[in-house]
Amino acid sequence: MTEALEKEAKESDLGMNESTNIFTIFIELAQNMMNYSKSKNEQASSHKSEGLILVGKRPKQKHYYVLSQNIITLEDKERILPKLSELVLMNKETIKQRYRELRKSGSEAHHKGGGIGFYEIAKRSDKLSYEFEQISEKRYYFRMKAIIKTQGKALI
Repeated sequence: MTEALEKEAKESDLGMNESTNIFTIFIELAQNMMNYSKSKNEQASSHKSEGLILVGKRPKQKHYYVLSQNIITLEDKERILPKLSELVLMNKETIKQRYRELRKSGSEAHHKGGGIGFYEIAKRSDKLSYEFEQISEKRYYFRMKAIIKTQGKALI
């Protein structure tokens, strides 16, 4: 991932801030996937993480995006949905303030359930969206998309 971002920075108008934001969001989404992705193996009682992360760019819109999809349980959906619903309505300053509060308190810093990681993603992106798609009685596809705008000319 770092090599791809370095190459992109050399070949386009991707700045260091945007590159760092893309990488950090990628890492947070990968951690989210490892923590929440559940694919029950019908033959055994183990779980394995499954999902995808896509990094792309929209040249005419002058932005990059990081999109993730993984399978989560109904219980995890019910735990993270209120946090995400609140988060997407916050402005940048409120997100940063809440992020600092969570870091200081430590209450959600290492807690499974979409705590501080979602705030990190929102803080580093220009727009955040999510959706849940039911695939069985107790399982959902969870998709999250973060958009990172570039500061320069249109990407070509």
